[in-house]
Amino acid sequence: MWGRRQGRLRPVVCGVEELRRRRREREAVLRKARREQQLVSKRLLREDAPEEAGEGCVSAILGETELQVQQLLRQAQRGTEEKRERALVSLRRGLQHPETQQTFIRLEGSMRTLIGLLTSNQALLQLEAARCLHELSHSEQSTVAEACLPATSYLLTYLSSHSPDFIELCLYTLGNLIVESEAVRRQLLPQGIVPALAACIQSPHVAVLEALGFALSQLLQAKEAPEKIIPSILASTLPQHMLQLLQPGPKLNPGVAVEFAWCLHYIICSQVSNSLLIAHGALSTLGLLLLDLAEAVQRTEDAGLELLACPVLRCVSNLLTETVGGQMQLRDERVVAALFILLQFFFQKQHSLLPEGLWLLNNLTANSPSFCTSLLSLDLIEPLLQLLPVSNVVSVMVLTVLCNVAEKGPAYCQRLWPGRLLPALLQTLFFSDTEVVGQSLELLHLLFLYQPEAVQVFLQQSGLQALERHQEEAQLQERVYALQQTALQG
Repeated sequence: MWGRRQGRLRPVVCGVEELRRRRREREAVLRKARREQQLVSKRLLREDAPEEAGEGCVSAILGETELQVQQLLRQAQRGTEEKRERALVSLRRGLQHPETQQTFIRLEGSMRTLIGLLTSNQALLQLEAARCLHELSHSEQSTVAEACLPATSYLLTYLSSHSPDFIELCLYTLGNLIVESEAVRRQLLPQGIVPALAACIQSPHVAVLEALGFALSQLLQAKEAPEKIIPSILASTLPQHMLQLLQPGPKLNPGVAVEFAWCLHYIICSQVSNSLLIAHGALSTLGLLLLDLAEAVQRTEDAGLELLACPVLRCVSNLLTETVGGQMQLRDERVVAALFILLQFFFQKQHSLLPEGLWLLNNLTANSPSFCTSLLSLDLIEPLLQLLPVSNVVSVMVLTVLCNVAEKGPAYCQRLWPGRLLPALLQTLFFSDTEVVGQSLELLHLLFLYQPEAVQVFLQQSGLQALERHQEEAQLQERVYALQQTALQG
């Protein structure tokens, strides 16, 4: 038994390819987890807060809900336009409350009446009816969204309206309903929601574009999106227009860019046809946007920049896993330098985004000796090591990047070797996190393999004693034993 175990653990067996395989397996799990973490939310356009709404009206609705809702619906159908509009305003304010929403959808004919007002030829009544629907769409009750189903085809039609404000309202309402109800999505797809959104993306109005990005991102997060939605989106003009809106320059609007960067993220994570996005220039566009973001964080203290940085980093990271050829479009050490500027910004302002930046650095260096060379030539190993104490997740990612560099061979290990690397690795061996320690062991193995001088220094600095802390841990003991043998034989 001991003889077989020794044979299996000889360093020559656990070589570079085996280490790479292990890391790629872990990365596949991480990518899957990242794809499954989605942002589902609702948006509310509201000109007044509930407590500011017309004093007695709302309290009356909450007191005698059914009677008051019926009365307001009748008033909205008859009388002067001003009185009808006032009745709808009161109804809208009442619908800010869950109790009134439930009363409204239970009331026979209420939605039919509201749709009648939505489709009237009086613009002010249409707008107020749409605002009532918007309040309903923001409900946390799924039954309320289902009740709005008959109105969705009209909202879709009004995306071709001449009023930017009306289009914006319809888009946010549709976005709220889309994320809540599969029935709504099932109805809207054959009715042409994708072509309608493709037409909206050519709007010159920023508010419309931002609302469109929200509605599209909600649609892209549906569980059936990879099979039933994303193929039709990729076949439309939407991807090209999205990339145009992400082009850095004076016309770039941060709010619009954030929405469409998340849209791209959901499309890329679906893995339906990322080669098409790369063919459209997604990698080069997003790479330039990263450079632009790095410049921006040096000019301003605006913490809102991370809202755009997060989806852009994820998009580039996941696109780089598609094809080695795609990396050629980003073979520019400015990308590495920009990434470190962003990492420094995250270190100071937003620790939660450090793994996003490090994940991209991992994907840049995994199969690219040129990016590893950039990392070394720009003297970025020391700044990388400074991130080790931030968290276990960050430590694992830093060590993974260093493994990417070390596995490229003796010349890379020779340049990696001087400085704080070994003391930093010895410190990580005192971590309690198994994954951090395991990644340290892999990096030490590569150093021993390609830089024999490291073995002697490791022994002189009590490395064997540090290893002994982990020799009884089931997940680590094989690698600890292999490293001990390598050190003693070295």
